[in-house]
Amino acid sequence: MKHQHLFSMVAIAALVAASPISMTSAKADALQDITSKGKLRVSIDPAAPPYSVLDETGNYKGSEVEIAKKLAADWKLELELVPTSAANRIPYLVSGRSDVVISTLSITDERKKVIDFSKPYSAIQIVVGAPQTEKISTLDDLVGKRVAVTRGSTNDAEITKSALPGTDIVRFEDDATSITALLSGQASYYVTAPALLTTVNAKNPSAKLEPKIVLKTNVTGIGVKKGEASLQEKLNAWVNSSLADGSLNGIYKTAFGIDLPPEVTDAK
Repeated sequence: MKHQHLFSMVAIAALVAASPISMTSAKADALQDITSKGKLRVSIDPAAPPYSVLDETGNYKGSEVEIAKKLAADWKLELELVPTSAANRIPYLVSGRSDVVISTLSITDERKKVIDFSKPYSAIQIVVGAPQTEKISTLDDLVGKRVAVTRGSTNDAEITKSALPGTDIVRFEDDATSITALLSGQASYYVTAPALLTTVNAKNPSAKLEPKIVLKTNVTGIGVKKGEASLQEKLNAWVNSSLADGSLNGIYKTAFGIDLPPEVTDAK
């Protein structure tokens, strides 16, 4: 199970290699296709509050949804949100089921082998969360404990790499299931972003979850298929202008109560 995320990336790479229209030889241009159709298909993960979630009325909401809406509106395109999961975000993009991914997709060297990214538009810390009453501060404290994480996510990759022998990593299919596992006692700790702990506390005040161990700080980018230089360049220009006018910071601050970190605002 420790190498599940590696298998996933190998499977994606095999899918790309086997595709009848390779990313390097494809004649179609994604930006031209998007423009001609007048529609932008954006993959999101609706089980990742407060980034994206399907609410009680059947509407998508969250910070990533707001970013997707702003991007489509600025480009004067119809927006089609394509629900997926953490494990399927990249396969959906590679197989052409979406045009871009706006779904807390951290920029990593491993992912860059399979897809391209816009410049950073946001950032996410990876932390080990637990109730306030839990006295943990190092990875040694996780040994012998059940640690929940969402399968296929960067959180999964980081705890798999960092955990000491004897740590029981339990993988779930989405954040909602991981949160349920923690609150129901199926797991002792939860590897996630601080924002999700805040969301859990808002819905379950008695949970009193807080970050205990910071594993990593990742910047996130908009995912695009390999070789789509025109689309990537236009996305970069959009990120630059949206950072300059403060709109991306506004979305982030509304959702999380803090400003975007310098890793995003000062990125070249």
